Amino acid sequence: MGKRVAENSAAIGEGEEKHTEMGVDGHHEREPTFQDYMRVFKYAFKWDFLAYTVGVIASIGVGIALPLLNIVFGQFASKFSDYAGTETLPGDEFRSKLSELCITARLLTDSQFTFRMNGVRITSAIRQDYFTALFSQSVHVLDSMPPGYATTIITTTGNTLQLGISEKLGVFVEYNTTMIASIIVAFIYSWQLSLVTFTAVVFITFSVSLVLPYITKGQTNQTKSEALAMSVASEAMSGIRMIVAYGAESRIGSKYGRFVDEAKKHAQFAGPFIALQYGLVFFSSYAAFGLAFWYGTRLLLEDKINQLGAIIVVLFSVMMIVTAMERISTPLLAVSKATVAACEFFTVIDAPRPKLAISPTQIRPHVKILDNLNLRIETGKVTAIVGPSGSGKSTIVGLVERWYSLKEQYLISKPVEKPIDKNKDGDEEENEQELQELSFTGDETGPPVELRGRVSTCGHSFDDINVKWWRSQIGLVQQEPFLFNDTIYSNVLNGLIGTKWENEPEDKKRDMVHEACKEAFADEFIEKLPEGYNTAVGEVGIKLSGGQRQRIAIARAIIRRPTILILDEATSAIDVRSERIVQAALDRASKNRTTIVIAHRLSTIKKSDRIVVLRQGQVIQSGTHEGLLTDETGLYYNLVNAQALSLGEQKDDRGLPVKENRPSSVHEKTHTESTIEDKLQRNKPEHKGLISSFGRFFYETKSNWWTMALTLFFSACAGAAVPLQAWLFAKVIIVFGYLPDESKVRSQSSFWSLMWTVLAISAGLAYCATFFLSTRTASTIRAKYQKQYFLSILHQKVAFFDHDDHSQGTMAARSAEDPRQLEELLGSNMASVFIALWTLMGTVAIALAFAWKLALVSLCVVVPILLAAGYWRMRYEIKFEEMNNAVFVDSSKFASESIGAFRTVASFTLEGAICDQFRTLNSNHVKDAFKKARWVSLLYAFSDSATIGCQAIVLYYGGRLLLGGEYDLESFFVCFMSVLNAGETTGRALSFGPNVAQVRAAANRILGLRDSQVKDGPEATGAKFVSNGDGVKIELANIHFKYPTRDVPVFQGLSLKIEKGQFAALVGASGSGKSSIVSLLERFYDPDHGRILCNDQDIAAKNIYTYRRHLSLVAQESSLFQGTLRENILLGVEDNVDDATIHRVCQEASIHEFIMFLPEGYQTQVGSRGVTLSGGQRQRVAIARALMRNPDILLLDEATSSLDSESEKLVQEAFERAGKGRTMVVVAHRLATVQNADVIFVLGEGKLIEKGSHQELLVARGVYWQMCQSQALDK
Repeated sequence: MGKRVAENSAAIGEGEEKHTEMGVDGHHEREPTFQDYMRVFKYAFKWDFLAYTVGVIASIGVGIALPLLNIVFGQFASKFSDYAGTETLPGDEFRSKLSELCITARLLTDSQFTFRMNGVRITSAIRQDYFTALFSQSVHVLDSMPPGYATTIITTTGNTLQLGISEKLGVFVEYNTTMIASIIVAFIYSWQLSLVTFTAVVFITFSVSLVLPYITKGQTNQTKSEALAMSVASEAMSGIRMIVAYGAESRIGSKYGRFVDEAKKHAQFAGPFIALQYGLVFFSSYAAFGLAFWYGTRLLLEDKINQLGAIIVVLFSVMMIVTAMERISTPLLAVSKATVAACEFFTVIDAPRPKLAISPTQIRPHVKILDNLNLRIETGKVTAIVGPSGSGKSTIVGLVERWYSLKEQYLISKPVEKPIDKNKDGDEEENEQELQELSFTGDETGPPVELRGRVSTCGHSFDDINVKWWRSQIGLVQQEPFLFNDTIYSNVLNGLIGTKWENEPEDKKRDMVHEACKEAFADEFIEKLPEGYNTAVGEVGIKLSGGQRQRIAIARAIIRRPTILILDEATSAIDVRSERIVQAALDRASKNRTTIVIAHRLSTIKKSDRIVVLRQGQVIQSGTHEGLLTDETGLYYNLVNAQALSLGEQKDDRGLPVKENRPSSVHEKTHTESTIEDKLQRNKPEHKGLISSFGRFFYETKSNWWTMALTLFFSACAGAAVPLQAWLFAKVIIVFGYLPDESKVRSQSSFWSLMWTVLAISAGLAYCATFFLSTRTASTIRAKYQKQYFLSILHQKVAFFDHDDHSQGTMAARSAEDPRQLEELLGSNMASVFIALWTLMGTVAIALAFAWKLALVSLCVVVPILLAAGYWRMRYEIKFEEMNNAVFVDSSKFASESIGAFRTVASFTLEGAICDQFRTLNSNHVKDAFKKARWVSLLYAFSDSATIGCQAIVLYYGGRLLLGGEYDLESFFVCFMSVLNAGETTGRALSFGPNVAQVRAAANRILGLRDSQVKDGPEATGAKFVSNGDGVKIELANIHFKYPTRDVPVFQGLSLKIEKGQFAALVGASGSGKSSIVSLLERFYDPDHGRILCNDQDIAAKNIYTYRRHLSLVAQESSLFQGTLRENILLGVEDNVDDATIHRVCQEASIHEFIMFLPEGYQTQVGSRGVTLSGGQRQRVAIARALMRNPDILLLDEATSSLDSESEKLVQEAFERAGKGRTMVVVAHRLATVQNADVIFVLGEGKLIEKGSHQELLVARGVYWQMCQSQALDK
């Protein structure tokens, strides 16, 4: 079934439409609300609701059980105060406690398990919905997002949401119930005392409400800055080779560091308020105790309270309320963060899902791309579209693929926290501006271009055709092919999805894959691979050469047997020999189907039925190859002339081919190295224990020693508050023993109430100082090591990033997560552990001092039980965390890869398959989590409820000793309260266990990568590069090499020599090693055997950074980074370059005129990965960037593959001019670009087959002559 597409598509711009119903900036501003949080639970199934009901009831039960325990303890204290009728008391209390233990343990188990599992399941469902919604959006939505943004939402934000709807929600319900039940119990026993004591609750509520907005503001801004840093990291990881080649590690590191420092500033802004919150809470707790004791004594003396037990019940109930308020802050913060996280998810989930994609004007709305274009593509014909870069060729492909529409205009709304007040210095304004620049790129100069026109096929508007059906009729091969991190077989098989062969038997599909690969000329290299079609291609196909990736992409398109075939520079990365065969295959594939060919290499389209020539979005010529050549004034004639390839006289008897298959006789001596496996083993970071790692961090942070020492001192003061509290509580009980002497009771109660007040003030100040110093120190150390860690990653050898464990997404996430774990070690968590340890030592000491016998028995029973419970809980928590991390690493990599391949996914209608695969990952995670959660929840419940059982033991044995007269009441209560607090603080310290395990792993990675980075720092000394301004002699002597992640050797004894100042070309089949030579010259890899010499000096002996300053690389796939055009051009040089120099270099690269045409000129934002520019424009910016360095060696790896013929000729002339006085090594498939080379090396299967000048090799009539014949336009 033939198609006719693209009629009268007019005035199409490429940019972000600003003036829409969405508002001035094209975005709704969505503020998180509690409705977002509640809406999350709509993702629960009916069984989840039932489980939540069980969990809520269990949490309520646990919350009620603790206040009821106060009644038992109050009665116990009251009876013991006068030693009356107590002979049977310990046994009664023991049984009561055991019953409490069993009930609480069971309820805690049910609560933990149900909340944990429901959290995992619901988060999995919302992740899936987000992922599906994301792939229902248009191409621009993904293009407009910063690198790693969507991946961060799926992983990190998903984890935040999960925490806020699982365990933390259970704790939130539990402590709310505890507060309500405690209020009821307190008012039942004495409403007067309760009202007075509740002033502490009012004080805490008022105080927290004052400081909480400042804490939230600081943490919100910190999160934003961290997101910006993550964006820089994601982009840096994806362009790591270009960063390394240009020595831009420090520049990118500084950019990353700015946002890290910004995050530190916001963290330190929130730190004092967090410390103040802690101080006020603990001051209120102890002050309330003193107030309740003083006022309760008055009520007792006035007979308004009948017994001591009532005071104890009210006192402990109020203390429980205060404690619950303190402990509810963490789950409350988790719920608050989960609300923001839910808003992030629903921002995309609720976004319009149009039947059409959005307009191409969503990137630069004020720049016209297609201008009154009228184009008819005939059924069953091959229509080629040619023209200069930026003329709109690829935009036509976008319209045909329905990535863009001429009607609908929308953007996803931006979630915002709250409007942030800008300070007088403008810091917030500057930060917000940076956020806007990094998040959504747009040009706001001039009025937006009006959209109009119509795209139709067979008389039907595209608006009336199902998008998925339409795309299933199209086979697309893009200029930069994207392959998934899977096998070759699976990547080709993806082409069948959405077609009628999708559900064919496996044998039939395998035959179709093999047939398609043979047609695409991919079978020849696949069969040579050790694992054949089961070979993993690596992330974005990194394990294959550019030509091999392109052939796999062609096979993926051919296997669909499409009605419409679109080839967008389909053979740009294929060598000449392969191109001839693949072109023949494409010619066969084009028969009886409508074919659209976008090409710069005109030899590939000369047989087209019709050639359309575009310029500035308009059709200026149309006809056949021969017909267009008759117009010698036309653009097409000039384009053909620019690619003319001289074939010489071609006489058979002139000269001989110059071959060089043996190693050079010069420098036969080689360096023998270990195998790659030995290198990897030797460079593997050594895993050290927590103490060793912490000791090293401690030694390296001498400037923070004084704050650490003060933190330790104040934590000791804070820790001393608990044993002092036990002693003061005993004194309170003793006071009531003075009855009926009312005067003594009054005086003693006043004195000890004053002591409680002193304790309250001291504890409040100690806690405030401890957390102020610890948070400040932690944020400083985190920022320091986060910047160091990121630079350490950038300074790793390129081979490091080839391994699956070091993928782009993984390393970007680790650059932020590992330092955050370090902050956990040194921040408020560690302060809490220090306080717990001091408390433990203090309580043990005071217990032994007052009642050593009871203390020893209690500690020998209580502490081992708590330690055992804590240990097993920690162990299973670690396993659960490891399992979580493993799953999220997989889903993170998969999500990152899928989002990066959005165009490929959309073109091949892979949305369903991608979402199904993501659903499988989530489903497996839920199953694994279910198994682990049972044991984790049981052990959590046991360790938390074990305290109750320990209380029962102490009460029983202590009561016996008290009744036997071995201890008095003061000694008993001091020991009892001390042991109670010792058990609680031990559990609190052990609860830090999972964090310790994570911190240890993070510390090992941080130190390990820092130790394994390239040792030659930019300022390091070493043999300097010697050049006299006439270029550099390059010699490869007996090179043996294979990539670290592959077993197949690339070179086995390769030797070649390039003289000073020569223009040397490397040509040959895909996979012959051309790009590998460039990688070796850039020192991305080291040869396994042999030497590379520059001016007779071994480059391995040179400082790697000094060496690279003399090189410039233009790679086959240009890597641009977020920022302005100027910033990208100056990537490898200092910033103080004058504009005249920049303009001159850009003119040489044929990009200056285009840049000046833009409203913002050199300050134009290029967007993520340079998405606002066409492929040819990106490549010319990359060429300007290379020329700006004025290198001694210029490396061009298919540098002009994305340029049109006219630009290519201009740039080629610029290169040849720039090549004077420097050595130029060019990898090329277009032989017209290298025909003027001084020497051409023809490679094949890792060996040197021929070498000589263009004319010499033509005379030889060897491999090179055959390649030329394939590309000659007049053949």
